[in-house]
Amino acid sequence: MHYDLTDLRLFFHVGEQLNLTRAAEKCFLSVPSASLRIKQLEESFQTPLMLRQAKGLQLTQAGEAMANHARLVLQQLEVMHADLRPYALGVKGRIRLQANSTATNTFLAKALSAFLNDNPDIDIDLEELPSRDIITSVAKGAADLGIVAGAVDADKIDLIPLYADELVVICHSSAPIADKFSVKLSETLDDYRFVGLNQFNSIQSFLDRKAQDIGKRVNLRIKVGNYENVCQMAAVGVGIAIVPRAIALGHVKSSGLRIIALEDHWARRQISLVKQQQRLLPKFSEDLIHHLRFAAS
Repeated sequence: MHYDLTDLRLFFHVGEQLNLTRAAEKCFLSVPSASLRIKQLEESFQTPLMLRQAKGLQLTQAGEAMANHARLVLQQLEVMHADLRPYALGVKGRIRLQANSTATNTFLAKALSAFLNDNPDIDIDLEELPSRDIITSVAKGAADLGIVAGAVDADKIDLIPLYADELVVICHSSAPIADKFSVKLSETLDDYRFVGLNQFNSIQSFLDRKAQDIGKRVNLRIKVGNYENVCQMAAVGVGIAIVPRAIALGHVKSSGLRIIALEDHWARRQISLVKQQQRLLPKFSEDLIHHLRFAAS
């Protein structure tokens, strides 16, 4: 059997794209050259690897197995290259990390600062996204690690619990809701205006969906850029807000905010670190996992 890494990389992209033209582009090959390589692979293995259809390509069972093995081989090569990088002068390791807004606004900044200071040859690409987008990205291999909130479908994902989180209502001490010990989201939507974050914030998007699920909407009085501004505005009575408890506790003593528990079951969430199932990561990525578990504990 004769095939090389270009063949494996090409077939991996064929399995991802189910389109020969796009797969060829990702490998910097012409379409005829890519087609010839696929034909030679099929001749080498003596079995069809994909079916050409009017709407695109479909992998055969042999093709599915081939694409999976190609992915594993390429991932192993990535680990090998990453582990050898420290021996090359001027070459750094890079970790693609995605996190939801709860993590980025609580423990993560301090944790990553310490890790980067201790590991000067490592860079981190940090991106804030909603949890459901992070899970999809990690499962596809577009991110190395992710930090998410709530229940996670474990298919194609390894889950590492970090800490328990809770969403709470915050308000000024004079607000009518301030004397309550706990409320449901539905009790706040008709009578109160909210201080919130923009629609690209993962928790804001999450709350908007929960309101829509019960046929209501979050009545935003103002959108601000970060949780510090949210807490400041809620503290002076601009509106009520829903934030992670860890963030609220950081402002309650200095501002006189009231914290009210949310009775909705989804308000209590597990913050977890996720990585692609069965994926071997470079040592520096595993070091970051251990560091984040310790920092979140």
